[in-house]
Amino acid sequence: MTLLHDLGFAVIRSMSVSDMNNNVYLVTSRASGAQVLIDAANDWPAIEGMLDDAREDAEVATSVRAIVTTHQHRDHIGALAEAGRATGAPLLAGADDADAIEEHTGVAIDRRLSHGDTVGVDGLSFGVVHLRGHTPGSVALVLDDTSGSTHLFTGDSLFPGGVGNTWGDAKRFEQLFTDVSERLFGAFDDDTHVHPGHGAGTTLGAERPHLGEWRARGW
Repeated sequence: MTLLHDLGFAVIRSMSVSDMNNNVYLVTSRASGAQVLIDAANDWPAIEGMLDDAREDAEVATSVRAIVTTHQHRDHIGALAEAGRATGAPLLAGADDADAIEEHTGVAIDRRLSHGDTVGVDGLSFGVVHLRGHTPGSVALVLDDTSGSTHLFTGDSLFPGGVGNTWGDAKRFEQLFTDVSERLFGAFDDDTHVHPGHGAGTTLGAERPHLGEWRARGW
């Protein structure tokens, strides 16, 4: 488990779980203790341990106020049902992935997210960016740091070195590449932090010079 960023008003933690090295993120408001859990992947006991460690990240008692799933793939939702039951927090996901998540997990999605929506809890506010292609309803979350930086939680839509897998489908690749280019690279500065669904993070500035290469190779 890693404390990624202390933003002053909030703390971002992450941990990697399962043999697929899924990243689970937890954002805690220092002032209110409100938390947003992003991608409750496999291994609820490990996630529960991260919640315990994060008690020190706030000036008051902490509590999970929302659990957001970036997309429907099973490796990102293995602990969703347990996390929902244990915390009582509402479950949120992209509108076009919500039915599949419900089918895979047996739990209801309380709020279906669309492009331009806002996910707000006491002291934290995330913008929602719909990124089509890896799955129909993949979403990224945008957390603005009051010190000036922006943090993107991109699921499996953007990684260091390229966009997410579209399984050789040219139409899906073009859709994902276009959304990532316009809705992320076209909207945010180079110092924006990218927190992907697997592996290490990056910044938009580190990846921007390679957009032409990504388009040319088609993945």
